[in-house]
Amino acid sequence: MAVTDPIGDMLTRIRNAQQRGKNRVNSPASRLRERVLEVLQREGFIRGFATVQHDGTSAELEIELKYFDGEPVIKQIQRVSKPGRRVYASVDTLPTVFNGLGISILSTSKGVMSDSDARDANVGGEVLCKVF
Repeated sequence: MAVTDPIGDMLTRIRNAQQRGKNRVNSPASRLRERVLEVLQREGFIRGFATVQHDGTSAELEIELKYFDGEPVIKQIQRVSKPGRRVYASVDTLPTVFNGLGISILSTSKGVMSDSDARDANVGGEVLCKVF
């Protein structure tokens, strides 16, 4: 089954797994998904992830979710830029999420990074998602 929005699919899998209290969730692997997960791990929203190879052809990302006192660390994860409507932001108009307690993940010319890293690098880009 072809997925038209791979990032949205991964975020929905994470949301659904957290609602069910799962510790791990699998998602098909891609470089963009790996970069988004690297940002989530670096910012402390997930414990980690690993690439699992199946049958020599397909690979999956096994995402280890993070909980604190039985509650998920990710309160809300929301896709911003979608295939039907791309959302771009310059360095001056980068959104702040939950008064700085959350992050925006951007795809920039210097790679996938959080909004604070994009401000430090003085670059804008496509706003992929918001997390808090």
